[in-house]
Amino acid sequence: MSITLIIIIITSIVSFSAFSNQKVTDQLIFYPPAVTNQKQWYRFFSCALIHADITHLLFNMFSFYSFGEMVEGTFKYLFGSLGSVLFIALYVISQFLCLLPTYSKHKDDYYYRSLGASGAVSAIIFAGIFLNPLAKMGILFIPIGIPGFIFGFIYLGITAYLDRRGASGINHSAHLFGALAGIGLLLVFGYAFSQYDLLQNFISQIRSFSI
Repeated sequence: MSITLIIIIITSIVSFSAFSNQKVTDQLIFYPPAVTNQKQWYRFFSCALIHADITHLLFNMFSFYSFGEMVEGTFKYLFGSLGSVLFIALYVISQFLCLLPTYSKHKDDYYYRSLGASGAVSAIIFAGIFLNPLAKMGILFIPIGIPGFIFGFIYLGITAYLDRRGASGINHSAHLFGALAGIGLLLVFGYAFSQYDLLQNFISQIRSFSI
């Protein structure tokens, strides 16, 4: 069984248990004051295991599965025996990094809470886009596909705008910084553990693009 599927199964089990048990949600949710005052740093990671509702869970896990299998397989090709470890590291470290700006902004905000794996999922999606920037992408059931790198730039622009505007109830900051963390960590792993030039591959593919 792939690591992607294992993460989906674990996340789904914990999320479903939290749907009917508020205590589970309270223990796992990202609550910045609990980190500030009680040093509960685990909340950076545990909040990725719970979701607001079934729609939130399905959207994240469908998105993760759509890219996770490809990224995981590519990691095994690029990094050999380290591939699985680095794939997990990408997911877990990105989950932490994506929430650092949120924590900095809300560390003493007793009304703020955040949950979901969107930041880590964004990291996997954008790692996938970086590895295969010309792959066609769409939004759910919209059949019109555009190259991944164009979709990525549009997504980042919209997400940055929504994050600045605020008041949406969605942690757009986690999406934005999760995406950037995914690309950044991918490049670091590439330089440290592979002779394959990931940045040059990305640039070469973009240069070969024609409408």
